[in-house]
Amino acid sequence: MRLLIVEDDRSAADYLRKAFREAGHIVDIAGDGEEGLALALDGGYDVLVVDRMLPRRDGLSLITELRGRGDATPVLILSALGQVDDRVTGLRAGGDDYLPKPYAFSELLARVEALARRGGPQAADTVYRVANLELDRLAHRVTRAGQEIVLQPREFRLLEYLMRHAGQVVTRTMLLENVWDYHFDPQTNVIDVHVSRLRSKIDKGFDPPLLHTVRGAGYVVRDIAR
Repeated sequence: MRLLIVEDDRSAADYLRKAFREAGHIVDIAGDGEEGLALALDGGYDVLVVDRMLPRRDGLSLITELRGRGDATPVLILSALGQVDDRVTGLRAGGDDYLPKPYAFSELLARVEALARRGGPQAADTVYRVANLELDRLAHRVTRAGQEIVLQPREFRLLEYLMRHAGQVVTRTMLLENVWDYHFDPQTNVIDVHVSRLRSKIDKGFDPPLLHTVRGAGYVVRDIAR
């Protein structure tokens, strides 16, 4: 699954990102309601996990705005407000599920997976394509021109992130924060090594090349032939 966590407590957000990644999912983090709304409207998420009390825009306002724009992405609300009236208010605002804090991650994971199975329109977007390169998230399979390409888990995650942002320049910082579980020194060559390995697998022997380095900016997956 591709998840968006909207949580202003950095330690809580980092814990959720690490836990969901260990369960095999892709996670983006927003630290306030306005950022969360902008990312959610950008689309492509299977489930949103939204804290109720957020800076700049509260969680219920975020959800109401999404629903008002016709966005049906499933939303699970996390909140320290756990009384019956609080839960009812959250569900009536457009939430699909409500889990009071504190919670067990196993229950949160099960609820998120259940929401994804229930599925909104965006939950079916499980395949990314750029030219003749295809990545199937559910089958964990990559092919180019019909030929299967075997990737290591980190290479797969790297390619998935790049293809999810196809046509957009992805910076080193974005990759470190979203593909790696830790914050490395930005000067480390870990990204260069993995990009080089990935490029040799998805571009070598194929035409045109799809993985490009944008000097001084980052990397982009795109079909320059188009």
